[in-house]
Amino acid sequence: AQAGQDFELQQPRDKVWVAAGETLTLTCTVSADRPIGPVKWLKGWGSGNETVYDQRGTFPRVTRAADGSNTDFSIRIRDVGPEDAGTYYCVKFNKSLSGDEVFRRGKGTEVFLHETSLVPSMVAAAVVLCFLLFLTLFITLCVYRRKRRGEAESQCLAGLGAMSSFSPIPLCCAGTPGTPSKILDADPSHQPSQHSSKEDNEIHYADLQPLPAAPRSGRGP
Repeated sequence: AQAGQDFELQQPRDKVWVAAGETLTLTCTVSADRPIGPVKWLKGWGSGNETVYDQRGTFPRVTRAADGSNTDFSIRIRDVGPEDAGTYYCVKFNKSLSGDEVFRRGKGTEVFLHETSLVPSMVAAAVVLCFLLFLTLFITLCVYRRKRRGEAESQCLAGLGAMSSFSPIPLCCAGTPGTPSKILDADPSHQPSQHSSKEDNEIHYADLQPLPAAPRSGRGP
């Protein structure tokens, strides 16, 4: 009776999340090795429970976290699968003439599994989304720049057309100084008017030079 009052069993973790294929650790400690009897790990409680670990049995995927300890009965379960989800209880049994009887039971640890493929898939989706956003932004920028360039070219052509309409000589057809333009020659609107006088269409030059001295005559005045 004194041993029962001093005995304590601690199963501190209420819930545990583990990924498929990883190792699950379940924690359980006791204050003493008395009364005499084994410590077991059971999955579920009641008539449908399953023994996960027993000191007197062999369990290929289960090992003790502190092998040989009389107070630390934490275990590790390798290669966890969906079938390992459930509630686990650390139980101290009391050995009697009629068999092992439950002496103390932990409050239970509920184990949840999450798929490891969720994280990579989310990362891949985020990368694809960022790429699509960047591509859309790039295409929009290219279209905008092309549109602005087209508007600038249209304005430039319109300005040149306006200037050429007021200029007597088209800008795109004017030649260099001293070189007559073929288009001007071919355009009858730029030919001299038939009614114009010759003097209006020609430039006259005057060569102003001193006259030579008159020859002296031998005769008197």
